[in-house]
Amino acid sequence: MAVTKRLYGTMPDGESVFAYTIDNGKGIEAEVINYGGIVTKLLVKDKNGVMRDVVLGRASLEEYLENDGYIGAAIGRHANRIAKGVFELNGVTCNVGINEGANSLHGGVVGFDKKVWSVTEVPGENAVIMSYISVDGEEGFPGTLSTAMKYSVTDEGGFRIEYRAVSTKDTVCNLTNHSYFNLSGHDSGSIDDQILQINASFYTPNDDECMPTGEILAVDGTPFDFRAPKPIGQDIDADFPQIQAVGGFDHNFVISGRGMRIAAIAKSLNTGITMRVYTNQPGMQLYTANALPKGVHKADVEYKVHDAFCLETQAFPNAMANSHFPSVVLKAGDTYRHITEYRFV
Repeated sequence: MAVTKRLYGTMPDGESVFAYTIDNGKGIEAEVINYGGIVTKLLVKDKNGVMRDVVLGRASLEEYLENDGYIGAAIGRHANRIAKGVFELNGVTCNVGINEGANSLHGGVVGFDKKVWSVTEVPGENAVIMSYISVDGEEGFPGTLSTAMKYSVTDEGGFRIEYRAVSTKDTVCNLTNHSYFNLSGHDSGSIDDQILQINASFYTPNDDECMPTGEILAVDGTPFDFRAPKPIGQDIDADFPQIQAVGGFDHNFVISGRGMRIAAIAKSLNTGITMRVYTNQPGMQLYTANALPKGVHKADVEYKVHDAFCLETQAFPNAMANSHFPSVVLKAGDTYRHITEYRFV
């Protein structure tokens, strides 16, 4: 078990950015950088004992500064979309950063993915904690939000992210990580033949701006039925309006049960790597990399559409406009707690 630190790059203002490698010595090794809390590498031992990097990434800090696909990044204050960048809280209208058409996406113009986080190593633990203070009014969100993310690699084969946040005022808080997974290896191409199972009987359909309509629909008889394992590519081009609108999957699933539970199981038949996703969040966005951004990627790999999938554990998108969705309101002084673990077998 070990945590090692190295200089990763330098911000335009001269601030240093560091990479932290977390290794459990048992076939799991993660690298995260304190710019954007980005997971740059996740190495997992395959069925032949070969270490495979199962997350997509960029080649350098300079490339991550233009990370329009949020590859590997921490997302906040509000993951996913807020319609028109506006919501009402305690009778006050809040206008937050608009950065996707007329809407707010993943925290606004300069979200948590574009911040340099403070880092603390945890004595006696295979972990690092990244912290950031988002001041009252940043991107239009009320309250000063103090956030900490603990990244750890467990002896049981898990890569775990634990989020904590406290606000000085009532606010909204919905955090996640935007890693792009390919369990055959980040450089292996299409994920169409990788197997996915999702613990969800319902999903939230989108309008033409990829915004939830407010409906909660059964997955029965639709391409969204992942209750039994199936290849991701089986229905990725289905003649189904919700699929055709976004060129694949970019939808929130309602995870069955409460508390810490399994949300999804994914597997590559090629490498034998299986990933089980556990979370305490009510929802999970399945995104099948329908619009992977161009740019320089690690190991000189050119990523293409459907070369990865994201499983973003979260509260539902645009929840403030849908009172029947689980609340994303964080009361002043209360603690936001979100745990997600990616466990490999």
